[in-house]
Amino acid sequence: MDRTQGQAEPVEQPTAASAPPAAASEAAGPAASGSAPAPVARIVTLTAGDFTLTVNPVDGSEIEPRRPGTGAAVPVKRDAADRSARDAAARPPVLPGPAAPAPPLLAREEERERLVRLLGRGRSVRLTGPAGSGRSALLDAVAADCTGLAPDGVVRLSGYGHQQPGELLHALYAAVYQASAERPERTQLLARVRDIGAIVLLDDLEMGGTALDELLRATPECAYLLAATPDTRAPSDDSHLEEVFLGGLGRADCVELLEAGTGRPLTEEETAWAGDLRFASEGLPLRFVQAAALLRQRDERNLSCAEDDDDEPGVFEERPRDAAFVALPTLAEGAAPAELLASRVSESARAALRIACALGGEMPHHAHLPALVGDTHADAAVAELLGCGLLTPVGTRYRLAAGVARQLEEAGFGDTAAEEARTAARHYAWWTGHASVTPERVASEADAVLAALAGADVVAAVLLARTAAPAFAASRHWEAWERVLRSGAEAARKAGEVAEQAYFHHELGVLALCEGRLDRARAELEASIGLKGALADKRGTVAGRRALALVTDREKAGVEVSPPLRLEPPAAASEAVTTAVPAVRAPKTVPKTAPAAPVAAVTPVTPVVPVIGRAAAPTTLSEVFEEAFPLDPKPAAVAAPAVPAPVRGAQPRRKPVLLAAAGALTVVVLGTVVSLAMSGSDSGTPADGVGPAVSSTPTAGTTGGAGVPGTGGNDPAPDPGTTAPDASDPAAPEPGLSPDPNQSSRAPSRKPSTGPTPPSRTPSTTNPTPPSTPTSPDPKPTPSTDPTTQAPPTTPPPTTGPVGSPSST
Repeated sequence: MDRTQGQAEPVEQPTAASAPPAAASEAAGPAASGSAPAPVARIVTLTAGDFTLTVNPVDGSEIEPRRPGTGAAVPVKRDAADRSARDAAARPPVLPGPAAPAPPLLAREEERERLVRLLGRGRSVRLTGPAGSGRSALLDAVAADCTGLAPDGVVRLSGYGHQQPGELLHALYAAVYQASAERPERTQLLARVRDIGAIVLLDDLEMGGTALDELLRATPECAYLLAATPDTRAPSDDSHLEEVFLGGLGRADCVELLEAGTGRPLTEEETAWAGDLRFASEGLPLRFVQAAALLRQRDERNLSCAEDDDDEPGVFEERPRDAAFVALPTLAEGAAPAELLASRVSESARAALRIACALGGEMPHHAHLPALVGDTHADAAVAELLGCGLLTPVGTRYRLAAGVARQLEEAGFGDTAAEEARTAARHYAWWTGHASVTPERVASEADAVLAALAGADVVAAVLLARTAAPAFAASRHWEAWERVLRSGAEAARKAGEVAEQAYFHHELGVLALCEGRLDRARAELEASIGLKGALADKRGTVAGRRALALVTDREKAGVEVSPPLRLEPPAAASEAVTTAVPAVRAPKTVPKTAPAAPVAAVTPVTPVVPVIGRAAAPTTLSEVFEEAFPLDPKPAAVAAPAVPAPVRGAQPRRKPVLLAAAGALTVVVLGTVVSLAMSGSDSGTPADGVGPAVSSTPTAGTTGGAGVPGTGGNDPAPDPGTTAPDASDPAAPEPGLSPDPNQSSRAPSRKPSTGPTPPSRTPSTTNPTPPSTPTSPDPKPTPSTDPTTQAPPTTPPPTTGPVGSPSST
C-alpha cells in the first residue's frame, strides 16, 4: 500500500542496487507472494551433546541418544579466510544506495594506543563510556590495529541482551570453530573454548560481577576489550581488569566534527551555537552527529527557498508565496533533536521510525521495510535515518540511538504501537516459515522477532512463535528459542489453543533435556503429555514419552534431580521402615489352650514409607481374620515394649472389603456353633437331674480362663453336684455385674448374633446352666494379678475359645 497515494501499487522486484540478491524475494510481503509455492517443512538434524536432535516444525522435535560412531567429527578451527568472512558477517549489513561517509574518530589517539598495547600483552580491558561517546567507533579502530596479534584473530561479539555468559561462549565457539551442525554441552563447550586464543571485542556489555568472572575464567587464553556504560554492573575485585574511561570531546573537536558532517566551515553564529551545545551535551560525539544533520537539513531548506524566490510563483502552487527563512535550531532542539529530525525526513523514514518505536527500538532489516511500510523504496530509509544519527549499529543490526525512542514517543510516534507490532508479527510469521529463509538469517533478526512477539496480540503471537521456534532451534540460537517458546506457551494459554500449548511445552522439555536440566525437562514433558492425552494425540504422546524415558535414564545414571519433583523410596534396609511380623501359629497337635509364641518386637523409628511385610500370603479365610483380629494374647510374664501410636495407626493397611466379608462369615459360623452347643447341652442332661452335663474337653472361652482371677487354665471342671458358689468367695463372680475390663476378651465379631440366649445364673441347684462370658472389644487384653490367684505364676493363660462353652467356677 502506497501511503502517499492511499492505493495499492503493483509489486516491483527490487534491483541489485536497492537490495541484495538474497533479499530480493523477501522485499514484498505475504500479500505480494501471490502464486508463490507453499512453504516446505525444514527438518534439521543436530548433535547436542550425547543426543541427536531432529528439529521437525510439523510434529515437534524428536530426541534420541546418539549412536556410537555417528557423532560429528572433532571440530577444527577456522583459517584466516574463514575468519575474515566470519568477521564480515558479524558487521551490520551494507545499506542500499551510495555509502555515507563515516564520522571521523577525533581525540581518541591516546586511548587507542593504550588499548592496543594492553591487548597485545594479553590483558583484558573494560572500556567505560556513556551512550553516544563513540565506543563502537573506537572498537572498530582497535580491531584494525590488533589484526595478527592473536593466533585465532579478532572476534567481534555483541553483549546486548545477554545477562549470562552461556550464549556468549557458544557464540565465541561458533566464531572460532567450524561446527555448523553441533551444539556441544557445557562440559564439551568449556573444554573447547579453553583452547581459544583470540582478542575478543565485546560491545554493549550488560553483565558484571560473578557472571563476568565466569566468562573470563572459561577463556583464560583470550584478551577481552569490554565496552560498557557507567550504569552497567561493575566487575568483581578478583577480575583484574584494566579500566579505561571514555569522556566527551573538546570545543575544537566538536567544531571540527560539525564541519565534517556539514561539509563546509561554520559561521560565527554556528560556532557559538556549537560551543553552547558542547556544554549542554558534555561533548558527546553522537549529539554533534545529530547537530550536523540539523544543519544539513537547514541548508537544504534555505537553499530551496532561495532558488524558488528567483522563480515566478505559479497559479496552482500549494506552498506559501513568501517562504520564511529557516533559523538556527535552539539549544533545546540541539540537545533533543529526534522530533525535529524526524519531521524533516521522508514519509517512509517516519513510518520506519513508528515501527522501531513499536518494536522497542529495534529496526528491522531494510529488506523487510517495503512489506512493513507499504512502499517499494522504503529500504533506503535505514540509510537516511543512519545519516541523521537516529540509528546506531548494534552487532549485525541497527536500533534507535540512545534517547531517541523516548523523544519520539513524546512526539506521538508510539500512538500506533499496537497496530505496528501486530503487522510486524504477521509479517515475521510468514517470513520465518518460508522455505527459502535459512535459520541463520532468522537468527540474525532474532531481536526484532522477539520484540514483535512481545507486542502482538495472542493470535498473532501464537502463529509467530510456532513458525520462529524451529528456525531458532536449527540455528543453534537456543536462548532466543527458549524465549520464543515461553512467550508462545503463554499466548497459547490465553488464546485457548491446547494443541499449540502442548507443542510449546514439549519443545521446552526437549530443550531442558539437551541442556541437562532434568527437573525442568520432566515437568515440561509431563505437562505436554497430559495436554496431548486430552487431545487424543497418540503420535505426540508417544514422542513425549520417549523423551521422558530419556529423562528417567539420565536420572538413574546419577544426575542430580530436584527432590520436590520426585520422591524416592527408601534405598537401604537400614532406613526407617516399620515391618509388621505376623504371630506364629501353634501346630495342630498342641491344644488350643497352649500359649502362643511371643510376637517379635521391632524397634520403631520414624518411618518414611510404611511397609507391611509378611512371611506368606494368607490362604484361608480364618487366617485373614486372625491376622486382622489376633486371638492369642501376649503372656503376662513378657512385657512387650509400647508401640508408638503413629506407628500402630500406620500398620493395618488391609482391604476393608475382605475384612468385612471375613467378619460376616465368621459371625454366621460362630452363631451356628453356639446354637449347636446350646442345643447339645440341653439334650444331654442326665436323667437323675442332679446337674448339667459338662464336656471333658477344655476350652479357652470359659470364665475360668486367663482373664478370671482365682482360676487357672489347668483347673478341672466343677463337679456336677456342686451348688452355686458362695457370694463370700472372692474368686466367684457376682451375679448381675459386668465383667472386669482386664478379663480375657475377643474380637467383637466373635459374639454370636443368633441362637438361643443362655439362661442366667440362679442359686437353684437343679439343672444349672453355665453362664456366658461377655466379650471385650480389646483384641490385646492385659491380664490382672490378684493375690488370691491359685494358679502357678509360671503358667501362661490359655487362649480363648467359642462363646457358650461351660465355664469352671
